[in-house]
Order: sequence, then structure tokens, then C-alpha cells
Amino acid sequence: MKKIALGTDHAGYRLKEAIKEFLLKEGYELVDLGTFSEEAVDYTDYVIPAAEAVVTGQADCGVVFGGSGNGEAMAANKVKGIRCALCWNEKSAVLAKEHNNANVIALGGRMVSEEEAIKLVAAWLGANFENGRHLKRIQKLADYEGYAGPLV
Repeated sequence: MKKIALGTDHAGYRLKEAIKEFLLKEGYELVDLGTFSEEAVDYTDYVIPAAEAVVTGQADCGVVFGGSGNGEAMAANKVKGIRCALCWNEKSAVLAKEHNNANVIALGGRMVSEEEAIKLVAAWLGANFENGRHLKRIQKLADYEGYAGPLV
């Protein structure tokens, strides 16, 4: 069974707890890197360690949470080797795995219901990477060293 890393800020805390409960019932092993309350924190302090757990092999994949999921996806994708997709429904989650081989997904606690989040996490975990034409595209992502232009 897969081991899944979890990381969230305060805005995604409740959704993380709902997904955590679901994953434990399904028999997954978890690495919960916090946060552990709704007290305001910076998402980077919890999402980056969750992404690092995936690339170092402490976990097989990860789910990160926030208010919208946008910042969390950006933070996770700063970790070399992570392909984090922001997901908002089952189809986006399936395609994240089938086409992009996403090893982390980001969910917004203010964007999706607990019920929808459970469905999309289950769909993502049940999907398989299609390889083929998609492999060269994700290899280009892995090879790209990036542009460190201005922030504003």
C-alpha cells in the first residue's frame, strides 16, 4: 500500500483531516507534516516538507491543502522532482495522473467540498500514467532549469 505525505496551512486543515480519515480507512500509511490546527501559518512551512518527503522516498506521493490550493501547488512545484497538479474535480485529478504523472496534488479547502475532495483523491490514486506521448513532455519539465525573473 502506498505511503502518502500530507501538508497544509490553516485554511486547508479541515479538508486535510477529512482526507486523512478517508485514507486511513482505505488502509494507506500517512506522513502528516501538519499543520495541526486552524491557527494561521505559512503554507510553505508545511507543503515544502510534504513535497520533500515524496522526492526523498519517505512517501510515494502527496496531497497538499490550502484555501485555494494555488500557492500550495506553486510551493510543492519548487521542489525538484515534484509534479504537483491543482485539482478541482475527478476529471482534473485523473488527467493529472494519466497525462502528467502528478506525484502530488493540491486541493483548496475553500474550493471543493469534503465529499468532492474524497472522490477526486480516490480517482487520482486509482489512475495510472499513460506514458507514450506524455513521457517526453514530463521529461522536458524535469530537464528545465528555469528562469529566475522578477517576482513583480
